[in-house]
Amino acid sequence: MQASTRIWRNFDIWLLAAVAVITIAGIAMIQSAIAGNESLAETVPRQTIYAVIGLAITIATTAIDYRIWSALSRPLYIITLVLLALIPLAGIVGFGSARWFNVGIVNIQPSELAKILMILIVADYLARHKNEIQRPRIIVRSLLLIAPPALLIITQPDLSTAIVIGVIWLALIWAAGVPLKHLAKLLGVMLVIILIITPFLAPYFLNEYPQQNDFKLFNRYTIMKYYQMQRLVSFFLPDPEAQYGETYNVNQARITIGSGGWFGQGYGQGTQVQLRFLKVRHTDFIFSVMAEEFGFVGATTVLLLLMFIIYRCLNAARMARDTFGALICYGVAIIIFFQGAFNIGVNLNLFPVSGLPMPFFSYGGSSLLTNLIGIGLVESVMLRHKQIQL
Repeated sequence: MQASTRIWRNFDIWLLAAVAVITIAGIAMIQSAIAGNESLAETVPRQTIYAVIGLAITIATTAIDYRIWSALSRPLYIITLVLLALIPLAGIVGFGSARWFNVGIVNIQPSELAKILMILIVADYLARHKNEIQRPRIIVRSLLLIAPPALLIITQPDLSTAIVIGVIWLALIWAAGVPLKHLAKLLGVMLVIILIITPFLAPYFLNEYPQQNDFKLFNRYTIMKYYQMQRLVSFFLPDPEAQYGETYNVNQARITIGSGGWFGQGYGQGTQVQLRFLKVRHTDFIFSVMAEEFGFVGATTVLLLLMFIIYRCLNAARMARDTFGALICYGVAIIIFFQGAFNIGVNLNLFPVSGLPMPFFSYGGSSLLTNLIGIGLVESVMLRHKQIQL
């Protein structure tokens, strides 16, 4: 009992408070974003339920010694592969992809859970081989660990989540101490491969209305689906007069952000949002909703809150007792940073539309639960960063 009391003294209340604030703010912005749309009326209560469940899971994950997950890394890896492999057989199709399992009243997205599981699995592997981290074979083996889950996720299709898995791997092997020269060589090889195959795919990039046979062949024999290629075309060769599609959505997002000015138009008063010019506003473009209603000041406040959460995760990594704990915290920090930066970049037309949610803020139960589990893991590392003296 005395040890349990002592260990909870290290609980990072500031991290949990920041996460709670941004999650509540996200629910409030989703309420405004749906703009009275009856077909989206269930999004707010659903997100609220996910938030409450997620908070309970955060506390439960915190209470569990994070080192237990190291011993369970192999079963977790098998579970990850099984869940992803079952998606084509029993998954629910939505927005052109099969990504969800229906579990009673909620849908669960295994690819979101795979992000956290891959952090644990790769972190465990690198921690076990920390004395051999300079050897190229360790890098190759760690890459082979993430390859099967990433390929299964791509086939859903969900390229953006597969990219996140790749970013997690890169961040972890760098944090583990892999020499930069090895990383540079690896990235160089990947770049060469992309440059070699791009000319063969270029005709499809620029063909707005492909023949039916070409369309089927393209989707069958390329990693990226046709609509994903069109997103890249829309980004690099935008049509300013588009009335629908990614170009239209991004143009409306930029107008929405600009209309907010310094202090915004007020909660529930944003014209672009309430008149529904802005599409996908409760998920991909939720940041634009915040910017229109609370202006530059409100958007900056959310960014600072997100940066504070990332900082606390990195601080936990610095204080961790072992390599495994440090890599877990680095992995959670990189998920929050990469997805947050990419989502905001999409809203500002700095990156192609991807569908990556803004952490804790966008609508999406699986994404919210994944992030809250990650915070629980970070808190677990913080609780045990010192030897408990009885």
